[in-house]
Amino acid sequence: MRLYAISDLHLDYADNRAALFQLPDCPNDWLALVGDIANTPEGLESALLILEKKFAQLIWVPGNHELWSISPERKLAGCARYASLVDLCRRHGVITPEDAFPIWQGDGGPHLLAPLFLLYDYSFRPDDVPFEQAIGWAAESGVSCVDEALLHPDPYATRSDWCHARCEISEKRLDAAVSAHALPVILIAHYPLKRQLARLPLIPRFSIWCGSRRTEDWHLHYRARVVVSGHLHIPSTRYLDGVRFEEVSLGYPRQWRVRQRMRGWGIADHLRQILPTPERDAGDPLDDLNGTASGLGIEIY
Repeated sequence: MRLYAISDLHLDYADNRAALFQLPDCPNDWLALVGDIANTPEGLESALLILEKKFAQLIWVPGNHELWSISPERKLAGCARYASLVDLCRRHGVITPEDAFPIWQGDGGPHLLAPLFLLYDYSFRPDDVPFEQAIGWAAESGVSCVDEALLHPDPYATRSDWCHARCEISEKRLDAAVSAHALPVILIAHYPLKRQLARLPLIPRFSIWCGSRRTEDWHLHYRARVVVSGHLHIPSTRYLDGVRFEEVSLGYPRQWRVRQRMRGWGIADHLRQILPTPERDAGDPLDDLNGTASGLGIEIY
């Protein structure tokens, strides 16, 4: 029994919906869906209907796209929207960030699996850029984020406030679980936990929408063996402080097609093995700054 992960399926693209069927059948294995599966609840449910037949157990954490309120009347915005997605997942037997952290008993030995709902607070910015100038600083380079129009933090006043609330909730749950179980931990969240991992060569100032400095030491504080994230659309394996960090994005069709052409990656190659430790990792394409060869065709999120 193996644990796999994938993120950023973006099933609002027809080519990505077709690609979903190319994922292999793994009836004895678990799959973590690490956010940005679809823009709508209907899209998320369509993915669950397909993947629950391919895997023994699904785990889900939200990305920013799932939290968008696209309708003009802002139905189910913010926390209400998140709660509705949790309910949807539970109807399909999917483990969410609101459920008890499961203990993995498969290949690779016992681990505590910690799916987390986290956000960003614009703190992945240079030290000399004040908080209130962060969005303007990004805009100077032509970078913006659709979240500013579609991701509403209701009932919180700002996305930063919601981010801090989610960090507090996650810290309390992790503190309790790590104290109760003397096991290595797999942290699973859509956003990278460390600022140095939010490297986007083509749009570097997009980093302000990529996480929070509040999580910088979580991989050490919570005994993480592996940290799994998405969001960047740059699949990679990196090692920091002896911890394996896996970015597990599929991304937009133009991005995975470049990887297919330049790196020989098929759709199934984006299905990352988390446990047991794979014989080969994904490498770090940012070691090669040739954006075409590395498949770094990032434009908008």
